[in-house]
Amino acid sequence: MADYRVVSSDNHVFEPADLWTSRAPAKYKDRAPNLVSREDGDWWFYDGYRVLGTGAGSHPGLRFENPEELGKRSTIEDVLLGGYIPEEHVKDLDIDGVDVSIIYPTVGGTLYSVPDSDLLTSMTSIYNDWLSEFCKANPRRLKGIAMLNVDDVTTSVKELERSAKLGLCGGFITVHPPQGMGYDLPQYDPLWAAAQDLGIPLSLHIASNRPGVGQEFASNEDMERNNPAMLANADHWVRMSLGNMIYAGVLERFPELQVGSVEHELAWVPHFLDRLDFTYSQRPSGIKGYRFQDGALPSDFFHRQVFLGFQEDALGIQLRDIIGIDQMQWGSDYPHGEGTFPRSREIIEEILEDCTEEEKAKIVGGNATRVYNLD
Repeated sequence: MADYRVVSSDNHVFEPADLWTSRAPAKYKDRAPNLVSREDGDWWFYDGYRVLGTGAGSHPGLRFENPEELGKRSTIEDVLLGGYIPEEHVKDLDIDGVDVSIIYPTVGGTLYSVPDSDLLTSMTSIYNDWLSEFCKANPRRLKGIAMLNVDDVTTSVKELERSAKLGLCGGFITVHPPQGMGYDLPQYDPLWAAAQDLGIPLSLHIASNRPGVGQEFASNEDMERNNPAMLANADHWVRMSLGNMIYAGVLERFPELQVGSVEHELAWVPHFLDRLDFTYSQRPSGIKGYRFQDGALPSDFFHRQVFLGFQEDALGIQLRDIIGIDQMQWGSDYPHGEGTFPRSREIIEEILEDCTEEEKAKIVGGNATRVYNLD
């Protein structure tokens, strides 16, 4: 591959074991995320719920060599140092041939799954402070995405503004808010306006639904958050949220707002676009709803303002002319086991083999550079 700037638009940290317990306000000390060692490995608990094992940040590359060992017992010692030490993160970028890391949480993403909204707000604020400190170790190559709790829009706007001052380059909102609180509601307009005014993109990252949306708590010990059928169909929820936003005219009213689907891959997009336009123009529910100016279609706003993070969706690349080259952003998902580290360059070469040089440059870094306003 030519010497393109390679930006992983979807990297992760794996938060240190004492992040929340050392910084939580006194009233939340006993409910903050904490790491517990058990016979079956080390597990994160949050407000009494078991939310994540350390395997999520362990054994990258194992799927290439010994996939049958995925899911084996893991402890915090198995997590890559680059998950929580910025200098080690940068070393791993060099190993993987990546220039810039756009960083999302790992444990932090599970915080959306617990019902208490005030607790969530406090824990996301703590995470954003720590992430800004992490990225300051190498601000040219480490770019953080702030976590936002949209249950309270006023609070989320203040946190977005605060995070921008901390140097974070994007905002992470739940893929799907609580039932009855979809992104088509006007109450979210202050958040869309703030993101537009700040020039900060908002991301809908996989596995971040609020409770009651595609996930239920059977018990503290048996949360089936990784049900394989749910994971295989995870793009359902991002389609619902993007559809709500588009049909409600959010992207028309906020024409500079950028919204992203992250880690839902690509190949679902052509059918989704077809259904968006067909419903808008051929079904009563679409025809009677919000009408766009100048004959525009829902797909026009999708192409203009929605970016798409993916890892290695070769089928999606084949459909790139329908999906939109300028919307695609490759990401390695480092340090997660399903990611492309440490073979990212090899995988990029393979899946982009039939792309033009201009297309490759956009997909592996140019599009992310533009959306995140990277230097």
